[in-house]
Amino acid sequence: MTENTKRDYKDTVFLPKTDFPMKAGLPQKEPGIAERWDEIGMYERLREARTAREKFILHDGPPYANGDMHIGHALNHVLKDAVVRTQTLLGKDAPYVPGWDCHGLPIEWKVEEQYRKKKRDKKDVPPAEFRAECRQYAAHWVEVQKEQLKRLGIGGRWDKPYLTMRPEAEAQIVRELHKFAETGQLYRGAKPVMWSPVEETALADAEVEYHDLTDSPQIDVAFEIMESPIAELVGAHAVIWTTTPWTIPVNQALAYGRDVEYELLHLNRLPKEKRFGISHILVASDLKAATLGRLGIDARDVLTDWQGSGSDLAGTMVRHPMQHLGGFYATPRPLLAGDFVTTDSGTGLVHMSPDHGEDDFELCRKHGIDPVFAVMADGRYRDDWPWLGGDDERRRSVINKPFNAPDGPICSDLREAGALLSASADYRHSYPHSWRSKAKVVYRCTPQWFIAIDEPKEHLDGKSLRETAMQAIADTRFIPAKGRNRLASMVEGRPDWLISRQRAWGVPIALFVHRETGKLLVDREVNERIAAAISRETVDAWHENSAAEFLGPDRNPEEFEMVTDILDVWFDSGSTHAFVLESEEWPELSSPADLYLEGSDQHRGWFQSSLLESCGTRGHAPYKSLLTHGFTMDAKGMKMSKSLGNTVNPLTVMEQYGADIIRLWALTVDYTEDHRIGEEILKGVGDQYRKLRNTFRYLLGALPERDELHNGTEKGSSGTYAPIAVGELPELERYMLGELAALDERLRQAVADYDFGAYVRALTEFASEDLSAFYFDIRKDCLYCDGPADPKREAYLAVLDVLFHALVRYAAPVLVFTAEEVWTTRYPQTVDEGGSVHLLEWPVLPDVSGMDTARWEALRALREDVMEAIEPLRREKIIRSGLEAEVTVPESAVPAGFDDAELAELFITASVERGQEIAVTKTDNHKCGRCWRLLPSVPEDGALCDRCEDVVAQLDEAA
Repeated sequence: MTENTKRDYKDTVFLPKTDFPMKAGLPQKEPGIAERWDEIGMYERLREARTAREKFILHDGPPYANGDMHIGHALNHVLKDAVVRTQTLLGKDAPYVPGWDCHGLPIEWKVEEQYRKKKRDKKDVPPAEFRAECRQYAAHWVEVQKEQLKRLGIGGRWDKPYLTMRPEAEAQIVRELHKFAETGQLYRGAKPVMWSPVEETALADAEVEYHDLTDSPQIDVAFEIMESPIAELVGAHAVIWTTTPWTIPVNQALAYGRDVEYELLHLNRLPKEKRFGISHILVASDLKAATLGRLGIDARDVLTDWQGSGSDLAGTMVRHPMQHLGGFYATPRPLLAGDFVTTDSGTGLVHMSPDHGEDDFELCRKHGIDPVFAVMADGRYRDDWPWLGGDDERRRSVINKPFNAPDGPICSDLREAGALLSASADYRHSYPHSWRSKAKVVYRCTPQWFIAIDEPKEHLDGKSLRETAMQAIADTRFIPAKGRNRLASMVEGRPDWLISRQRAWGVPIALFVHRETGKLLVDREVNERIAAAISRETVDAWHENSAAEFLGPDRNPEEFEMVTDILDVWFDSGSTHAFVLESEEWPELSSPADLYLEGSDQHRGWFQSSLLESCGTRGHAPYKSLLTHGFTMDAKGMKMSKSLGNTVNPLTVMEQYGADIIRLWALTVDYTEDHRIGEEILKGVGDQYRKLRNTFRYLLGALPERDELHNGTEKGSSGTYAPIAVGELPELERYMLGELAALDERLRQAVADYDFGAYVRALTEFASEDLSAFYFDIRKDCLYCDGPADPKREAYLAVLDVLFHALVRYAAPVLVFTAEEVWTTRYPQTVDEGGSVHLLEWPVLPDVSGMDTARWEALRALREDVMEAIEPLRREKIIRSGLEAEVTVPESAVPAGFDDAELAELFITASVERGQEIAVTKTDNHKCGRCWRLLPSVPEDGALCDRCEDVVAQLDEAA
């Protein structure tokens, strides 16, 4: 032994060896890995591998093809990809066909923006040319986003995604529309709808967002009472309050509340300058003080000449303040009872304009008062309108702030007429805006197409569309569960579905209406000719072909009107289940889908339009489950905005860190709520990634030796590990296999719950706490220093092999590029064989049932206490590591079945003995020159312990 004391034993220690680098270099490696997946036809290979397996269908909600991918897109698609990959890993056939929304205002608006930059007016462009430019614009961004998503590691049918602008899709959308027409659910009616004067089209609720206004106008206007069953009211003035002065020119009635108390206030005690030329005003009693306050009148100077209930006002008539203009304004306005009238604000009397309010429209229609359609598509009053019409200087858009201002044309004219009692621009409230143009929207009554949702229909077993949809919601699984109430409340309270738009780019409402009767033509042969033509020629067929070509020889085309409106783009996307899931073009898909997955805003959008479309045509939802995620905020929890400069570009993140880092972030956050991203957050994700990467690096460093020992029994391309005899393993190895089995169970549950945060957390905690800080730490001495054929070392390598095959599969849906790199590093032949880690299935683990883990949990707790007791000595440099520590532990704390030598190995200390409490002292033993353990068998520092003496002798003899 003396001769060996000065020898360098480094070459006799079996340190892990691997070419797998600690530094990932993901931005450089990932594109090459993605390119290889394209080369081997990964999507097709998976379909072949999962032939005849149980299906799992996630249907992709189509994003708009109008710009680069943003961080919200990235999160959404990573979640979808994780769902598809985990289901595939479980052995299911889980295809993924990505898709894009290509029609509608988002794309049309972008093309118009390009026109405006070139000083070009869309109205000067031939419609066919404009549609072609929209199609070209959408096609460009489809290709851009497709490559960006592929770079993110999203797997799918990229060679054939679905596009709503494909002729086959457009034709099927029209067929779906025809189904509603044929079942009597479609009708044309004139009612107020959300209208954008800037974009000149009707908008759906999902296309409207609300902004707080601090400088909105508010005015009080007096209407002279000309008739009333209450004599005292005649000659007095009914006062209304409104925040939309622009609607006064189309006022047709006033509304009161039946049960509201009203007072006739006498103003004659006021100085003349405060009387407005008016002696009496009628307001609600509960709003008297607030109204007088706006008018600048002290309530003490006012007397009440009459007080009564709103029901007493029936039969009262008033004059419009501009009655001197004659014509429309000379007609008396009735006071009507409205259930919607409250005393929350205003005067308790509400002015009614059936053109510009839902309540107004319904109440006036009930009393035979029709809209007058005075406001045009661009928000200006008609040229021939008696007030404001014909004067371009005054006839501005109704959303124009100066138009509604206290000194604007409306207020000025009302003031001159003696009817404006107060006017200011300081009212604070929430107001609807178009989420595209950001401009204000208005309610505007125009003829539109609607789908009725409350009419019982025979094909729905006598139920209405609303009832059918509510039942479908009850039958659907929601993740998180709160989504059910959100969607149900929206469907329960929504009006009929407005499906028409007044734009150029989209699927036409390809229907005929009889000119004389106004009846919709319902003829299946005509409808199929329309759909067939669109399938051949795109939507241009409807615009470019004559009516005679569709109507056939038996009808006179002069008798029919071709509808020129286009479909709401939500109807397009709501129909995707029909032309994607049910299409022969994608035979791998089926309907209904197992899952729709989108942001929580899609309760108003795609989730709802898909539900209504499918329920209206098929009687059930197109999905079995709905998963919603929140929105991505900046690091401070603020909404991202280009103007604030707080956006996080996923393309930049991929260039700097790699796609796997974005994926790990997306699958770590609590996606069910709004969540954050920022530089520090990404650095934390990077630390998490390195722990996982280093775990694989350790495994790769140790396992090539096992591959050689087993003489080719490893089958890299088939993904199996060498069989092991569990009963012959040391207890620590069996315990770790038990922990792996527990991890497996947690991961399976996380997949079932779509809880990817729990999935990633369980995986990373196992890698760092159970493996790196415990198992690897204990067994590194065995790996490095035991003899190559030592049974304990062999058992350790066998378990590492099992761990590798399990962990690389578990990690594959999350770190798609890194898992592939890990797999091909160990099995380089996989590259030539066209294999991939993503072709593998969920691991089948050795059976360790019956393992008593309680003893080991108690031991691990004691180990933590020992390490904590060692730390002060190490910190004070009394010892350099636990290997120099002699430890005493309480006899009662040691689980049965462990001797002191085993405890010393598990605690990584020089020795362990039993006592009353934990105590640590520095050992006097000498340090082995090979394994560095301090043991009694080592005569002096640098000499060998008995174990190392035997191993070195065997190696020397073999050499």
